Amino acid sequence: MTPYQALVEGTAAERAVLHGLPVLTDLAEGRFAVESYQAFLINAYHHVRHTVPLMMACGARLPDRLSWMQGALVEYIKEETGHEQWILNDLAATGADPARVRRSGPSLEAELLVAYVYDFIQRRNPVGFFGMVYVLEGTSTSLASTAAELIQARLRLGDHAFSYLRSHGELDKEHIGFFERLIDQITDPADLEDIIHVARRVFHLYGQVLDSVPRGTQKHVA
Repeated sequence: MTPYQALVEGTAAERAVLHGLPVLTDLAEGRFAVESYQAFLINAYHHVRHTVPLMMACGARLPDRLSWMQGALVEYIKEETGHEQWILNDLAATGADPARVRRSGPSLEAELLVAYVYDFIQRRNPVGFFGMVYVLEGTSTSLASTAAELIQARLRLGDHAFSYLRSHGELDKEHIGFFERLIDQITDPADLEDIIHVARRVFHLYGQVLDSVPRGTQKHVA
């Protein structure tokens, strides 16, 4: 079994729980309003804006034995820079105020997600960060493009309201092969176990972020 296969198999239960969340059932069955989509985007803004800083924190703390991963982090940083602006643009297209979102604080769920990964990088093992990458890129690949189609059909919003979901979904399809090759270069079982550990936790924490989205026609002020 390759390291990547071990990561996939080692997180299967947590991935299944996330994919079975009621909010995703609501999405598939059209039980959501524009406020739900805005809430999703606001949560996304508050964790996506930390993606590049988390990558920088990871790269700065990698030990010499993992210095070969720094080149991959440079590539990721180039790809991820500015994605939070896509989200703000999408929010504006839904009628929300991007400036107000930028000034707002994160939800408890989004804050805990980001704080956990910062803490693991600083306190335990910086390579654990790639567990978060696996969860968010894998979730985007499997759900983002489909979600954009369902939401647009339900809410009748223009294409310019879906730059984050559509672009992220397509980019992450390209990233999966790159990520798999990267993980398959891990040789220390302890490093791989830390990546799997973080992925399991992030599946749970990101599930809480998704589950915090208002369901049905519940209002969300944006």
